[in-house]
Amino acid sequence: MDFSLFAHMERLGPEQAHETLYEEFVGLCEMADQGGMRAIWTGEHHAMEFTISPNPFLAIMDLSHRTKSVKLGTGTIIAPFWHPIKLAGEAAMTDLMTGGRLELGIARGAYNFEYERIMPGMDAWDAGQRMRESAPLLRPLWQGDCAHEGTYYSFPNTSSAPKPVQKDGPPIWIAARDPNSHEFAVQNGFNVQVTPLWLGMAEVETLMGRFKDACATHGGKRPKIMLLHHAYVGKDDDDVAQAARDFSRYYCYFGAWFQNKRPITQGLIAPLSDDEIAANTTMSPENLQRDLTMGTAQQVIDQIKRYEDLGYDEFSFWVDSGMTTERKRASLARFIDDVMPAFA
Repeated sequence: MDFSLFAHMERLGPEQAHETLYEEFVGLCEMADQGGMRAIWTGEHHAMEFTISPNPFLAIMDLSHRTKSVKLGTGTIIAPFWHPIKLAGEAAMTDLMTGGRLELGIARGAYNFEYERIMPGMDAWDAGQRMRESAPLLRPLWQGDCAHEGTYYSFPNTSSAPKPVQKDGPPIWIAARDPNSHEFAVQNGFNVQVTPLWLGMAEVETLMGRFKDACATHGGKRPKIMLLHHAYVGKDDDDVAQAARDFSRYYCYFGAWFQNKRPITQGLIAPLSDDEIAANTTMSPENLQRDLTMGTAQQVIDQIKRYEDLGYDEFSFWVDSGMTTERKRASLARFIDDVMPAFA
């Protein structure tokens, strides 16, 4: 089992300075590198203070100078916002400048809030179709002399400039949930990243089942599969209970952004009241403590052992939570020091 960190800047209010938030983000990434994690992942989001990362290649370039050996991944690029020629070139340049440390995670995107601002009229289905057309073009563009006539993109003979450092280009990961997405990834030889969010062990098992079915359909081809999950390693039961309350608040805001119905001012969503948060019983602290990867060190070890037994190759520690940086760092340190050695 490999381990990685999934992190972004997250701003909860106007009193928080972006400069401070960025240095806190970098500090977590430096911990992941020094602690022996395989990779760091940071995604793409626009106009949302909730998740700040307008171009993950920029953060990756900075992190490449502040870390030594950890792989640096986009988790994930929103494919429909990128022309495939532009994405191939910028990814290759990033791979070149990081010395071959780039991994390229790609998704259709999740928030209608972003779609309606960057590509008005596009919905999730259309975004997914654009991703399925563009992602398979990346390797041919890196190889060079690729021409394409498609539904969304058409271009004459084109070669990525520059070429990536890694042979055949950076590893490509596809964010997959439904069976067709798993089929698409496995058929194209792409790795798979799954995110069960708050849905618990049943969803962890279902997603692995879809991956295994896709592998069986394609003659036993077996790329890697990564489980991305919110995680917290507490010092004791009281600390874990507080983390569950923090996650409950985080997921209530996550849901509000996803529903795209509340007013947004200066990139911040209108605050949720305590009553609104309490009324969201699906995201209750009790449910999230049960369904996320959280607990004391031994409890987290036991949970991840179950993921390993199912066949997951990598567990990505999703640290975004709305917690203070001190609590994030303490949890990550316990994960590195007390959990990861159990899988050495």
